[in-house]
Amino acid sequence: MAKVLIVEDEADIREFLVINLKRAGFDSTEAGKGMESIEMIQSGLSYDIILLDVMLPDINGFTVLKRMRELEVSAGIIMLTARSQEIDKVHGLTLGADDYVVKPFSPSELIARIDALLRRINNNIHSPQKILSSDGFKLDLETRRFYKKDIEIELTQVEFSIIKLFLENHHKALGRDEILNKVWGKNFFGDWKTVDVNISRLRKKVENNPSNPEFINTIHGFGYRWGKG
Repeated sequence: MAKVLIVEDEADIREFLVINLKRAGFDSTEAGKGMESIEMIQSGLSYDIILLDVMLPDINGFTVLKRMRELEVSAGIIMLTARSQEIDKVHGLTLGADDYVVKPFSPSELIARIDALLRRINNNIHSPQKILSSDGFKLDLETRRFYKKDIEIELTQVEFSIIKLFLENHHKALGRDEILNKVWGKNFFGDWKTVDVNISRLRKKVENNPSNPEFINTIHGFGYRWGKG
């Protein structure tokens, strides 16, 4: 049973989420404030998915997200936001969110997003090939660790899936639509900007000079290709 942490300050929304997650077969835990959720993580509690509201009474969800990624939380993180502005979505993705859902949302939409994120995680773990390597990089699918010249690089769930897709398709041109469908799923409501924001974040982790990438190459008007030369 997948474990979900709900970080939401409104009690009625938390209750709504708990009821629907339970019906869908998830084990849920609640936190009403941002610092409370961080303290739960620091105490050693772990979760498969974190539902994180942007508007919290003590510190905002973006600050919580940034802190959780600094703590190397490997859970998939879905932002819950009443804001529909593009800049907020981009900001969350840049900080390491795996997905976002704009309020008001239906229980079926949220469960579909959670299921899709869990499938990506499980597909990565249960891949028949356990080690992928290229250009001095190594991705261990069993331990979910990524290395550049034997130095470990921490990845979010989405970043892990993107790197896996790249290493499985070394030197192949991958269109943005193909990346979006294979990493986020065909029913994902996002657009190409979702891909571009995550690629930009990933370049900062893997490239020697992110402004002049060697490994994640842009194919203008189409998408990206992994590999030097």
